[in-house]
Amino acid sequence: MTLAMTPPMGWNSWDCYGTTVTEDEVLANATFMAEHLLPFGWDTVVVDIQWYEPAARAGGYNDGAELELDGVGRQLPAANRFPSAAGGAGFKPLADSIHSLGLKFGLHVMRGIPRQAVRDRLPVEGTAYTADDVADTSSVCEWNADNFGLNHRHPGAQAYYDSQLRQFAEWGVDFVKADDMLGPYFAAEIEAYRQAIARSGRGMVLSLSPGRALSLSRLEHLRGNAQMWRVSDDLWDVWEDVEAQFGRMARWAPHQRPGAWADADMLPVGRIALRAERGTERLSRLTLDEQRTMLTLWCISRSPLMLGCDLPSSPPETLDLLTNPELLEVHNASVNNRELLRDGHLVVWAAESTTPDQRFVAVFNTGEGEAVREIPLADLAFPDDDGLSGRSPWSGREAWSGSAALLSGPLGGLALQVRIPSHGVEFYRFTRTASPGALTP
Repeated sequence: MTLAMTPPMGWNSWDCYGTTVTEDEVLANATFMAEHLLPFGWDTVVVDIQWYEPAARAGGYNDGAELELDGVGRQLPAANRFPSAAGGAGFKPLADSIHSLGLKFGLHVMRGIPRQAVRDRLPVEGTAYTADDVADTSSVCEWNADNFGLNHRHPGAQAYYDSQLRQFAEWGVDFVKADDMLGPYFAAEIEAYRQAIARSGRGMVLSLSPGRALSLSRLEHLRGNAQMWRVSDDLWDVWEDVEAQFGRMARWAPHQRPGAWADADMLPVGRIALRAERGTERLSRLTLDEQRTMLTLWCISRSPLMLGCDLPSSPPETLDLLTNPELLEVHNASVNNRELLRDGHLVVWAAESTTPDQRFVAVFNTGEGEAVREIPLADLAFPDDDGLSGRSPWSGREAWSGSAALLSGPLGGLALQVRIPSHGVEFYRFTRTASPGALTP
């Protein structure tokens, strides 16, 4: 069975709670998602980093942190933050609660094996080896000191991942965000993780992070081992981070396919940073137009969508952003998604629907001033003969405003009229009409 037939959609605790999310906070966001967003396809709840550290703090990592581990060196949820995990229950009670809401449950995990397990020479389950036998102590993450890498020339290395993923399967995990995998690129670690998931007996989506300078030369390896992979470092609520994704997703979008998705990173919309790593509690610093641009680019490039906000306390306009039906249609069911045109600050994307006679067009303005333009239909990848009679066989609707598309022009050259604010977007779904319609004056 192919996992992630469409790009995954869900919520992740990182942007809002950093390293310190609690069980109550996860359940509050899951309940909101089930009530308000599940009908629109948002169905995955992910607990991010340091769920196994009782003393985790906002604003950074604790070097030499004492982690909650079991007797074979596997991470356990910190019971002071996840009380249902007490007594060795692990994440199964929380996963069961998430599943009862009709949602999927996901976890973050760091590459490798805990240094604490190596220090204490804990056994590797099912083997005669100990953690210090299988660790590669020269392989360390530059920003988190919890783990060493694994020496995959040693047979016990695969056994450790097999044990870890077997426990995740017993808990009911559906989604694994494996971090410190891509920058630099750890091919052997990625392959070992894929194999451990396969051996676990449970289908789990594998998401790889972070993606700094990730090269298309890795495409086939990524497709063969994971369902998602990041194409950038962490993205936050500043326009420069969003703007940088235009070029990255233009490279990756033509290669998106079921079960294999390039990921533009999380969506910092709504109320974020209650206890996060960058800045204090706030509503997203992105303007509403910038948030619409971000959502539109992610959807038309078919990036996975992972929310970073506290859903229950985010404003109503956040919910409106996340439930736009035309936007979610291009995200879930479209083909040939690509950047068509760059002309100064004007960026145009297009895609076709999987149903006949529909197509999508997004026109972005990355500049500082309003953009007023007429864009010939020929530049929007419409068939060559459309509009040559001076009449259009297409009708269109702009998804954010609900307004009809304005098509005008002389015989032989229809054009789409756009008026787009700074850092804004107009997103259209066009439908071929049964008979050509009159030009809009």
